[in-house]
Amino acid sequence: MTGDHQTLALLLFGGFVAVTLGITTWVSRRRRGSAEEFYTGGRLFSPMENGFAITGDYISAASFLGVTGLIALYGYDGLLYVVGFLVAWLVVLFLVAELVRNCGRFTLADVVAARMSERPVRIAAGTSSVVVSVLYLVAQMVGAGSLVALLLGRTSGAAQAWTVIGVGALMVVYVSLGGMRATTWIQIVKAVLLLGGTVALTVLLLLRFHGDVDRLLVTAAQRSGHGDAFLAPGLKYGGSWTARLDFISLGLALVLGTAGLPHILSRFYTVPTARAARRSAVWSIGLIGGFYLLTIVLGFGAAAVVGPAALRASNAAGNTAMPLLALDLGGGAGSTGGTVLFAVVAAVAFATILAVVAGVTLASSASVAHDLYATLRRSSGGQKGEARREVAVARSAAVGIGVVAIALGLLARDLNVAYLVGLAFAVAASANLPVLMYSLFWRGFTTRGAVWAVYGGLLPALGLVLLSPVVSGSPGSLFPRVDFQYFPLQNPGIVSIPLGFLAGWLGTVTSDEMPDDAKYAETEVRSLTGAGAV
Repeated sequence: MTGDHQTLALLLFGGFVAVTLGITTWVSRRRRGSAEEFYTGGRLFSPMENGFAITGDYISAASFLGVTGLIALYGYDGLLYVVGFLVAWLVVLFLVAELVRNCGRFTLADVVAARMSERPVRIAAGTSSVVVSVLYLVAQMVGAGSLVALLLGRTSGAAQAWTVIGVGALMVVYVSLGGMRATTWIQIVKAVLLLGGTVALTVLLLLRFHGDVDRLLVTAAQRSGHGDAFLAPGLKYGGSWTARLDFISLGLALVLGTAGLPHILSRFYTVPTARAARRSAVWSIGLIGGFYLLTIVLGFGAAAVVGPAALRASNAAGNTAMPLLALDLGGGAGSTGGTVLFAVVAAVAFATILAVVAGVTLASSASVAHDLYATLRRSSGGQKGEARREVAVARSAAVGIGVVAIALGLLARDLNVAYLVGLAFAVAASANLPVLMYSLFWRGFTTRGAVWAVYGGLLPALGLVLLSPVVSGSPGSLFPRVDFQYFPLQNPGIVSIPLGFLAGWLGTVTSDEMPDDAKYAETEVRSLTGAGAV
């Protein structure tokens, strides 16, 4: 797009940034500055508000941009992401939401440290939470770079690089000034825009095909270049045994990883009771489920209307499928309707990225301040002074995490965002989920078991990613000109998730520590009834 149309697109695109900055500024003037206000927004949100916020926090660039692109490029195999992202919420609802709300205060480490030696457990869980958060942030940065470069009509690395830097700067502003309350309202606004935009695009797409979904699918298969194979399993994850194992590995990571994501777990602390946390999860399942059903239609619609060849020409990983579909449905390039619809979808996608980035940054900075800083260096001052100092450290941590995420985002800008998020899910399922499940449900679990569970999942997951085709040895790798690929799978979940559970069990059975039955009983009663919960 050029000329007046590009100016209109940029104006509409910048409108959301102005609104969200306004929300952040308004909230920053009203906050009390306490740790509870910064981390949880004062626990004042209703289940419906928190359900919308969870939806805004969970539906990231991976879903809005990456999954749509994967379905458009690989057809049926792209649906794995949709199924995995949605089914994961059943694990969260039945095993995590209420228990975490009752047992913790701000972070995942609060739940684990309730019945363990606090220092080693908090350091391990805090480190893992930061690593998962940074990996998740990288995916959002890559999505932002692809989106804004397309909006500006430039595909150069410089345009994407400056976009990544700009998003990083915005996320630091949101978190450091507004805390959880501003982040939550940004996520609510984003969820409403996202769902509204997705419904509007789906209606326009179905009108294009006169409501005939069968015709849409047939057209998508014809334009894909793969024929009927586009609508059958195996196009991406079929054939060789490594592709099939990658399919299973990715599925495990997506289904189990959500329950270990720090920014999702922290959302359950923003409501007043465990019942409200459970109802929040139910709200989010309904909203997220509706969104993913529409994403399936839009993914095949992008293949049918835009075509995989045009998608790859714009972005090799397919990250621009949704905005290109909007451009075509609105009347095509050069038309006012196409420009407006493209700009609206781009603004919604950018809202998606900013909201998720703010939530993830807040969760990771909370882990640095509440788990790492507060454990390694306790102040001799009063509780009020320590809480204020902790909040100050959290704000500083947001800056540092932003810098790291920007650097990694620049490095990985040519990878598909849904795939990058899959790696973050694998690490979360390997390091955070085992220690969380053992802490909640195993009476004999010990401190050594908790530390081993975290590192026993975290280190193998990261090591296998470094030795996988993601980093080297293939044209789509981070470093395609070198080859130190020794692990054949792109997602490490099938190996690292069992290792995390095994390490937790092994650390416990080899420990000389006697489990504290009284603490376990107290934790069990608290988790199931809410008695004594903050």
